[in-house]
Amino acid sequence: MASQRVLVTYVAAQSFQSSDSWSHFLAALRSLLPLRNLHWKPASRPNLRTVQELDVSLVPLDSLRDEHTSQVPVTLLEKPLLNLYVLSCEDVETYKTIVKKQIKDWHTSVNQRKNQEWLIIHVARPDSKNVDRKFFSMKGSVLDKIKADFNTDKRDRCVQLAWSMGEQSPAVWADLIGKIKDGLLAAFDTAVQAREEEVKRSEGQRHMPGWNFCTYFILKESLATSFEGVNLFEDALQQYNELEATFMNVLGEKNMSWFGNLINPTPKDDSLPLLSSSKKSYRELILANTISVFDLRVYLLARQSMLLNKMQQPIEICRKAMLFLSTFGKRLREIEKALPEHFVESWIFSSALSVVDQCDSWASSWPELEGIALARYNANKGELLELAKSQLDILGVKVGHLPPKPPFSMAIQTVTTTPGSPLPERNSSQRISKYEILLAVGDSEAFYDLYCTISNQAIDMYVKAGRRKFALKLHGCLAALDKHRGRLSNALAIFSSLPAHYAPHMWTSLESFMLSRAIDTHTLLQKPRDREWIHLLLAFLRTYVNETSTEPLISHNIDHYVTKLATALREVSEKLDSDLAHPDHPVMALEISKDVRCSQDEDLVYLTVLIHNHLPCDVDVDEVGVVLVGEDTARLKFTGKFTKLVPGKNCVTLTCPTSSHGTYVHESTEIQIAHLHLQWNHKGGGGTGMALTSRKRATSSFAFLPTVSTFPSLTLLGLHPLSGRVAALGTSPRLHLIISSGRNDLAAASVKLSAPAGITFDFVNSQLHSKGAGEIDVLEDGISIFNVPPKSNTIILVPHSDVTRFRAIKIDVSITYKTVRDPALERTLRTSKVATVALPVAVNVEDFFRGERLFSRFTISTTTQQHVRISSARLLAPLGAQGVKILGCRPSHSVMTAVPDRPVSYIFCIESDRGPVLDPLELVISYRLLREEVEALVNKTVEDVLHQLSQESEVGTKIVQGIIEYLECDASWVALYNITGELIIPTSLDVDGEAKEVFSSVQKILSQPNPPSPSLGPWREMTIPVDVPKMNIVADAWIAVRPFPQTEDSPHSECPPIYAGQALSATVCITTSLHWNDPDNKGQRYRMRYDVEERTKDWLICGRKRGDFVVQDKITFNVSLTLVPLHHGYISLPKADVRPLPLDGEENVPRVLPSSDTHQSHGTETVLVLPRGGRSTFIVNMGTERV
Repeated sequence: MASQRVLVTYVAAQSFQSSDSWSHFLAALRSLLPLRNLHWKPASRPNLRTVQELDVSLVPLDSLRDEHTSQVPVTLLEKPLLNLYVLSCEDVETYKTIVKKQIKDWHTSVNQRKNQEWLIIHVARPDSKNVDRKFFSMKGSVLDKIKADFNTDKRDRCVQLAWSMGEQSPAVWADLIGKIKDGLLAAFDTAVQAREEEVKRSEGQRHMPGWNFCTYFILKESLATSFEGVNLFEDALQQYNELEATFMNVLGEKNMSWFGNLINPTPKDDSLPLLSSSKKSYRELILANTISVFDLRVYLLARQSMLLNKMQQPIEICRKAMLFLSTFGKRLREIEKALPEHFVESWIFSSALSVVDQCDSWASSWPELEGIALARYNANKGELLELAKSQLDILGVKVGHLPPKPPFSMAIQTVTTTPGSPLPERNSSQRISKYEILLAVGDSEAFYDLYCTISNQAIDMYVKAGRRKFALKLHGCLAALDKHRGRLSNALAIFSSLPAHYAPHMWTSLESFMLSRAIDTHTLLQKPRDREWIHLLLAFLRTYVNETSTEPLISHNIDHYVTKLATALREVSEKLDSDLAHPDHPVMALEISKDVRCSQDEDLVYLTVLIHNHLPCDVDVDEVGVVLVGEDTARLKFTGKFTKLVPGKNCVTLTCPTSSHGTYVHESTEIQIAHLHLQWNHKGGGGTGMALTSRKRATSSFAFLPTVSTFPSLTLLGLHPLSGRVAALGTSPRLHLIISSGRNDLAAASVKLSAPAGITFDFVNSQLHSKGAGEIDVLEDGISIFNVPPKSNTIILVPHSDVTRFRAIKIDVSITYKTVRDPALERTLRTSKVATVALPVAVNVEDFFRGERLFSRFTISTTTQQHVRISSARLLAPLGAQGVKILGCRPSHSVMTAVPDRPVSYIFCIESDRGPVLDPLELVISYRLLREEVEALVNKTVEDVLHQLSQESEVGTKIVQGIIEYLECDASWVALYNITGELIIPTSLDVDGEAKEVFSSVQKILSQPNPPSPSLGPWREMTIPVDVPKMNIVADAWIAVRPFPQTEDSPHSECPPIYAGQALSATVCITTSLHWNDPDNKGQRYRMRYDVEERTKDWLICGRKRGDFVVQDKITFNVSLTLVPLHHGYISLPKADVRPLPLDGEENVPRVLPSSDTHQSHGTETVLVLPRGGRSTFIVNMGTERV
């Protein structure tokens, strides 16, 4: 439909029209067109409409004298919306006599026209504007006369234009353009309201006899074309959408008497462009009431698409076309027998391709699409191309170019309808006109080429849109086509590669179908069944297990097909030359039950598992293995030999020759089918935690987190690493490794240890403890043990590297052993143990020099929250040392206890006849943890009670374990035990019947007072080397106060009373000693400086308060001072600070400052100063009595 412009007529006064200004005026007015930014607020619509640009045609009024009398409404724009009258008159009298009559004749003519507006334009010279408008003038201007004569209503339809030739300023034309816009919008609004009333009236008569949809269609479409003419495309599209909805309602009511047939196929109907509205005379067919439903729907779609094109919405065009072709194509298939052969396929094929081409043609004039909009556009084009490809699927199956099976048969739709009237017979002379379809029907190669071309175009669109899943589906169709054409190698390559792309998108059915095709194609090619074939088969079985659809794409018996493949899998696996591992296959699922039990006569653990076979057939397996992982590297492998797993659940028992215990997690599973190993890793997925315990108290039901005691079991092999009981700082540390044989008669065992990075074990220098059983053989990487009888311990001392930076180290232990009873079976024990290597105590030392004596105070504190018992602390002189005498203070208790907030101190006095002690002393501390003492006490008490009652040792083990577990959980007993040595054990502990008597006796004994004794249990010993410090100068300073002359022999005699302000004679005495000086430096000349402390609030000091002196061994340096106390009370004497001066040396060499230690002998002395006598009188005002 040709685009229309809004008509505006004009008439000019004869005088103005004959002037030279008229042509210039008309040209200037046309140069302002088209109009822009018109804002229309229709009364029947809630929102304001904005017309960005409006094309206007200025035509003379006399050119439209022939009125359109047609009763067929086409558009509201076929008649003028505005009529202009232009005049140029500046004389009022001329206006009255000549111009007024001309305007009146014109006005009478245009007023008779419906839905049209008029406007009078008075053109005046800019310099003459308002020349007649004087305040007291009785005459009005020409413009005023025109308004008075013709503005009969409230609207002002007269405008003055102050213009001269050559004037191009937009401001001059602003009022005129505004009036023209208002007139056009007012006329258009009136016309639209009138036409909408006609449409409503016609629609209201729809259910009345004689109502015709075609007439209604033409009336409704006139509104759409009118909106389109003024560039209101959304309103125009809304009219066509409402027409489509009304048509669907009429179709549902079966009121189709005014329509022709569903379709009247004409030549080239199947090949003409779908979105062309000019390929047929659609309006004539509608007016004649002979248009078919097919043509009407096509015309509606074409008109909608043309409007969407102007709105630049290609995605909506494709969507509407896709929906129309899909739905109306189904309707045409109901009468397919009455249509030319292959008409439906040809029409849908041609229409889909024509829509893609038309959209691309339209899009070339739009702004370039980007981002999401471009992706959606390409996706819609891909869907249209895929629709065209599906018509080739249907056509190919019909003519025999394609086999009638998936994926080609998926496009064929079964239509079962019962027409209301018999279908007309197909006219044999009618044929389709699409050349490509005609060629493809007769030539299979041409069909295949066309099929590949359309499929590749669709794939390209999907790839550009980012829809890989849709592209992959079409790749599968091409692979199926290659297989049908005998191109098996190409088909196998595509079938094998596609499932990897389907899997992430959970397209299980399609993935399974492609894999089955790959397997069948592999068989047709007669390729060897190698590892590649096994991977294909396992991938197919994965999809078979995961398939949830009740209608799989595979046409044959799926269970029989899978059974056949499973049998072939076993045969091929047996022929492999090496093992093939495949991870996480869902064909089997294993579940661990809690039925974990231990053998009663050997180190063997049984594990019950439930295996789910998801295949529909029996599976022969060679071995099932389950690996459980404990802390760190502790792993147990349970295995079992089996022959067949039936479909569904299989209960299987696995065994593991181990003596490990603790909490383990299911880490991995392996099922061996010949050389094929199906493996599952459960650790990352949060496997089920379970407890495996090998203690005698275990039953068939196990807790998930058992409490594991530190005591060795009497039945199983066990290992406990302990730090050495004798520790000497500065020597190589050794680890005590205790291996308990339990019930096993060990023939041979291999022990391997590993520790954190930086710690190494010296296995070569390991030694067997004198109290240990069996024999050992040391190797580079471990220790071998031989001939260890049952119920005995092997104690091995293993040196290791420095561990001072660690408090405790975790040791991974791996023991493989064989017993005399079953030497062919190798058993394992893998566990992790924590050995405390840090010393539980810390020692700090303070040295105090007093002349020729040295007092050292050693403070022993705990490094943890543990309480530490200290039996003794001894400071020993080195062997061969002469003239060294060490005296220690006797402790208040035989056993001291160091707690975290209260350390223990020991003081020693060192005397040396020969000066400084050059060799280091040794501090030997005997200690043990309070925990060790309590464990020893409990063990000794239980042993004594068992001996008295003649009970078995296993009963005592249970009691000891129960008591220790209680003490670990509750620390309230520590305070009472530290004071009285009593251990109060509650009777609520879980004790068996046979052990109750023993427990009662033990409980009674432990509740009695038991002061700590050095004889109870073993003690640890720690030896620390102690270097005796050297000091160049040791000084002793004091101040002697003498109120009257005294001799130096009695400096500390009692003094008479001292009063505030009394001058006192004082002597500063400094005695120096070089006893602790290095013998090589005793000839050195030392100088020191003294400085008496200034205490201006207490003392006034007169005399030489600061000075230097030469140091002499055992010589006293004296200085006299005068002290004046400034107040009464007990006043401490000032201190005398004595410091060494740097030694004399060479020039440009740093001077060395000798070491010194000064003791203030008078540091604790005070002087009692009395106040001076006298009398003071104070008058206190007691106040006056109130009235």
